[in-house]
Amino acid sequence: MSKPKLPSFDLVVATVDRNEELGRLLDSLERQTHRDFRVLVVDQNDDDRLADALRGRAIDVHRLVAERGLSRARNAALPHLRADVIAFPDDDCVYPDDLLERVARGLAAKPSLDGLTGRAIDGNGRSSPSWKRDRALLSRENLWNRAISFAIFLRASVVEQVGAFDEQLGLGSGTSWSSGEEIDYLVRAVDAGTRIEYDPALVVVHERETHPARAVGARDGASMGYLLRKHGYPLRTVATMLVRPAGGALVALARRDPRRARFHLSTLRGRLIGYRA
Repeated sequence: MSKPKLPSFDLVVATVDRNEELGRLLDSLERQTHRDFRVLVVDQNDDDRLADALRGRAIDVHRLVAERGLSRARNAALPHLRADVIAFPDDDCVYPDDLLERVARGLAAKPSLDGLTGRAIDGNGRSSPSWKRDRALLSRENLWNRAISFAIFLRASVVEQVGAFDEQLGLGSGTSWSSGEEIDYLVRAVDAGTRIEYDPALVVVHERETHPARAVGARDGASMGYLLRKHGYPLRTVATMLVRPAGGALVALARRDPRRARFHLSTLRGRLIGYRA
C-alpha cells in the first residue's frame, strides 16, 4: 500500500523592524526535513533592510509588500496562496528541524482533520504552565490555551472558507485590542464546522517575557474582552475570564510581588475595556 502524499506548505511571515530575528527563522526553515514549502515574506518596512536576510537563500522565498499591521500584512498574502497547508510563523520564532515533516505526516494520516495547532517553548525547552498538555479537538471553549499564531497549521480549504483576518486585531492595528487575531480566526473556523486538533507535541521556539509589562497585560486583556463580546460568549465564560486575573492579582499580592499584581490588574482592566467596546 503506497504512503499518502505529504502536503505542501505556504508560510506567511509578516515582518517589520527585524533583521537578525528573521534571519534566524529563515535559517531554521532551511534545515527543515520536509522541503515542499514556500516562504511568503510580507515586508512592512519603509526601506530595503531585508535584502541581506533574503539574499542567497536555499529555499523558495517570495517578498511581498504591505502597510504596517500584522493582520493587514497577512491579508495581503492571502491572494498569493497556493499550497495545501497554510501557516503564519512570527518573524522572531524558530521552527525545529522536523516540524513541517511532523505536521505534514500528521495531516496526511488524518484526512478528516482540517488543521493542527501546537504550543510555544523557549530556547531551553520550557513552556508556560498555561499551555494544556492534553491532545484535543479545538472548540470555542477550549482553544484559548491551545493555540498561538506561529504554531497554527490550516488546510488551504479552511483559509478559503474563513477568509481575511480581522484588521481591528493584531499588532499595529492601531486599536487597544491589538492582539488575539489568531484566536478570532480559529473561533470563526470552529464555528464554520472545521476540525482542528491541538497537539502539544508540536512545538515552536519563541522566547517569552519572564516579567511581562503592564502594557502587554492591558493589550492582551482588551483583545480577549473584544473577542468575548464579538463572538457572543455566554456570561459564565465572561465571568470566568474576569475572575482569573483578579485571582492572579490577589495571589501575587499574597506573595509580595507587586509587579505581577499590577500586571494582572492591567489585564483585568483591559478585558473590561475590550468587552465594553
